[in-house]
Amino acid sequence: QLQLVESGGGLVQPGGSLRLSCAASGFSLYYSAIGWFRQAPGKEREAISCIGGSGYNTNYADSVKGRFTISRDNAKNTVNLQMNSLKPEDTAVYYCAAITIGYYCSFSGDYQYWGQGTQVTVSS
Repeated sequence: QLQLVESGGGLVQPGGSLRLSCAASGFSLYYSAIGWFRQAPGKEREAISCIGGSGYNTNYADSVKGRFTISRDNAKNTVNLQMNSLKPEDTAVYYCAAITIGYYCSFSGDYQYWGQGTQVTVSS
């Protein structure tokens, strides 16, 4: 069974950092395009970052560029999202999603598998 599981969410003060992880079971993430999305209450889902298979390319939404970094840990079969300089407007449920074979990532890709989400709350 192919599955994605996010972890690393929590409560953090403005200006703080969190590291989210997206772990896969049932398939290797190495050749997968992985996207990170978020959805805040009352708002539409927003694509914030993605990484292509084998790290071919990365993309960032303007809202997180310069603050968030996406990376792969092939040994652990995970894709991580390092989030720095967090703002209250970053509060949302964060999801990872995968295209199992995808060298080039884009926000509009047909992501086949989704995790259950992890809550990130930025508040003082």
